[in-house]
Amino acid sequence: MQCELLYRPVSTIAQIRLEAGEQVLVEPGAMVGMSTNIDMKTGIPAGASGGMLGKIAGSVGRLLTGESFFQNTFTAQNGPGELLLTHELPGDMVWIDLPPSGLKVQSTAYIACTTHVQMQAELGGYRTFFSGEGLFVINATASLPNQKILLGAFGGIQKMPVDGHLLIDNGHLVAWDGNLSFNLTKASRGWISSFLSREGMVCRFTGQGNVWIQTRNPSEYGTVVGRMLPPRTN
Repeated sequence: MQCELLYRPVSTIAQIRLEAGEQVLVEPGAMVGMSTNIDMKTGIPAGASGGMLGKIAGSVGRLLTGESFFQNTFTAQNGPGELLLTHELPGDMVWIDLPPSGLKVQSTAYIACTTHVQMQAELGGYRTFFSGEGLFVINATASLPNQKILLGAFGGIQKMPVDGHLLIDNGHLVAWDGNLSFNLTKASRGWISSFLSREGMVCRFTGQGNVWIQTRNPSEYGTVVGRMLPPRTN
């Protein structure tokens, strides 16, 4: 399997080439086009553990993250095939190796992965809820080595190394290594200055690993655009 990222960084499309019999798992709605010999099947994500009950629970969790209950499996039949994928927001993508510790992925960033990646909705509690990511985040782990995951962002994507501590505004988070711990903290020392700066709460990551950030904040962007729209008239 090969993945080439085209039209970076503003209008990125992922061009995935599959050899005969190869498969890739894709979030519904991400497909732009494909070869006629590629077969698509839709079903409940197979990565949920604990039998059918575990699959249902994992799928419900995915719904609560904003992800689809279902996932598409694309298979190249009778020879190589090509698949084009895109992200729902304008911006860049990354095709990265899944680290041994797995990845925590914010709900709208996931696009596709190789077949031995398990995608589980994980209860993040108050930290993820108040950081703007919702009660659930996606925990991506691999059952075999050399697995890949395709992530998308609003704007560009930057990998930030963490060696000790790193502060990131919650609206710019895309993903982070599973071995990193994080908590919420004020953007500045005092609550008043944090509020006046419009930064509020930020995520403080601790450990050694990497965090992927997006250069634009979807929530802030939506607020700015919303102010420019004429009021609704019913």
